[in-house]
Amino acid sequence: MPRVFFITGTSTGFGNHLVQEVLDRGDIAVATARKPDTLEFKGTSEQNFLAVKLDVTKQEDIDASFKTALDKFGRVDVVVNNAGYGLSGPFEELNEQQIRTQMEVNFFGLISVTRKALEVMRDQKPSGGLIQQVTSIGGQRGVPLFSIYCASKWAVEGFTEALSKEVKPEWGIKFTCIEPGGFRTDWAGRSMAFPEKRHPAYDHLDAKKMMNDRNGTQAGEPKKGAQAMYEFAIMKDPPLRVVIGTDAYQGILGKLKEYDENYKKYEKLSNSTDVDGYKAPS
Repeated sequence: MPRVFFITGTSTGFGNHLVQEVLDRGDIAVATARKPDTLEFKGTSEQNFLAVKLDVTKQEDIDASFKTALDKFGRVDVVVNNAGYGLSGPFEELNEQQIRTQMEVNFFGLISVTRKALEVMRDQKPSGGLIQQVTSIGGQRGVPLFSIYCASKWAVEGFTEALSKEVKPEWGIKFTCIEPGGFRTDWAGRSMAFPEKRHPAYDHLDAKKMMNDRNGTQAGEPKKGAQAMYEFAIMKDPPLRVVIGTDAYQGILGKLKEYDENYKKYEKLSNSTDVDGYKAPS
């Protein structure tokens, strides 16, 4: 039986390629975007495709888009929280509005979609489904010039891990954080936001130039990234978190090694703070 995928942020990048992959593999795609009339895919029909307006920062859009999907297809099996964008620049160059908007889209928008997805997946018969959060290798390690972007993705990672431990097993709702490295999408190009004013103390860092130089040279092929996302989505027991991209894979191994060395180095002091006589619960 075809699965129903509900995918946010499908105008470009991973979301766009994932919709096409879903259609090509014989499943059903609910493609959401702020301007759904601009969406075009191959092999669409009334039976396998629906384009819906969705701004993830608007609760009325979230409620309406899920209702439209359920009215047409009866259920939602996979929700892919892909909508988001990058904000690049030294922290002191970013203004308050840029910081709040980054968090509003990348974190608060995602958790609002997740809240609705939980309600839908818990109540549908049979219950269950997968919520796939598109985070970043920047959700596992800090990247210079991306302090707030990383903050938004780390927030998603912590939120999702905690949430995965709250749901009842019998609901059948699973979660995966997809952590991409660098891919040749519009993320580092026209979709990237930058500071409105430079700070004289940071004349050694030029975020716009660095991103322009990097754009188009990344290791990752977006179509292959979307194919990997699809494969993880149809697994019986998908992982809670996984990287995609050779750079992300090497990056996470380096971070794990760094963690291992750091925490073991201070093992004695870290374990010196318990109340005298304290015994951990068995």
